[in-house]
Amino acid sequence: MRAVTWQGKRDVRVENVPDPRIEEPTDAVIRVTSTGLCGSDLHLYEVLTPFMTPGDILGHEPMGIVEEVGPGVPDLAAGDRVVVPFQIACGSCWMCLNSLPTQCETTQVSGEGMGAALFGYTRLYGAVPGGQAEYLRVPQAQYGPIKVPEGPPDDRFVYLSDVLPTAWQAVSYADLSQGGSIAVLGLGPIGDMACRVAQVRGAGRVFGVDLVSDRLRRARAHGVETYDLRVFDSEKELVAAIRDETDGRGPDAVIDAVGTEAHGSLAARLAQQASTMLPRKLSGPLAERFSVDRLAALHTAIELVRRGGTLSLVGVYGGTADPLPMLTMFDKQLQIRMGQANVRRWSDEIFPYLTDEDPLGVDDFATHRLPLDEAPRAYEMFQHKRDGAVKVLMRP
Repeated sequence: MRAVTWQGKRDVRVENVPDPRIEEPTDAVIRVTSTGLCGSDLHLYEVLTPFMTPGDILGHEPMGIVEEVGPGVPDLAAGDRVVVPFQIACGSCWMCLNSLPTQCETTQVSGEGMGAALFGYTRLYGAVPGGQAEYLRVPQAQYGPIKVPEGPPDDRFVYLSDVLPTAWQAVSYADLSQGGSIAVLGLGPIGDMACRVAQVRGAGRVFGVDLVSDRLRRARAHGVETYDLRVFDSEKELVAAIRDETDGRGPDAVIDAVGTEAHGSLAARLAQQASTMLPRKLSGPLAERFSVDRLAALHTAIELVRRGGTLSLVGVYGGTADPLPMLTMFDKQLQIRMGQANVRRWSDEIFPYLTDEDPLGVDDFATHRLPLDEAPRAYEMFQHKRDGAVKVLMRP
């Protein structure tokens, strides 16, 4: 089959690889019909290269048609149409039963000290072949795949794999009351969708911050009060502008949908880049023990949120030696929640919004739809934010 493989920093290629097969009774194999390119994939493209191996198959946002199931998968059959969550979880361990499938005790990558295995996402998360491919082996298929109806196009459902539950959890973790105010830093796919979710869940005012014109325009078209980071001389000016709209306090909650790709510390950026240039035997341990993030967005979120407010961190961070302003966080009495989205925890709540009325705008959420063979161009375009690329779907 054809699949998108990682070959090095900023080097992905579509290659022929062996077809997947049933290996365990709880496996399924699906024929992929659509697969997303996620902002998290760009971390593999650029930042997390010490944890990658040439030939790794990328991607964690697939949906498709079931081709084959193992004997331990009673509720799926060949021909079923399914979305596959990005994490792999059993559904029956203590963590799964307590709505934390991202911490599944059956698939935890304990040797790396990490949570549940993820599709297509480094050795830290199990080095499981990903979904940017023609076919995908799905472990723990007795729990993970979400069956969806025939009829509507893939765009209606494919975001259940990651974008929708991640945005939904971000808003849930923000603990927003009806009519409350929320700011979203970063209007890429997750931030954009988080704004829409906040609106349908009763936010009074939604502020969106970014520095890419196309993203700001998209959010503004959906009723978000947008702020272009480029027109402010400093973080303090931005914070002051939004505080002026919230009785001088700041929003009740702030979602950081940027993560470590923020336009921030030059020193941290150089440290990240240096680690990717070292030999693999050195770069991995260095990144595990001494890695730092570019924390501009997080520091802005801490400054912006009102006292006693909530920070919801959904942008990916990977540092282990990050300095944080603990005095400010403690003095402002902030609540902070974060983590990978627990997809099956939220999927049943989200499903009623995937109707023909399309209140979340999923049908036209993708800006680009490309053949799988054009994945290298898609990665480059998405990383450089060219051609209005906000969300890219690929079709094998």
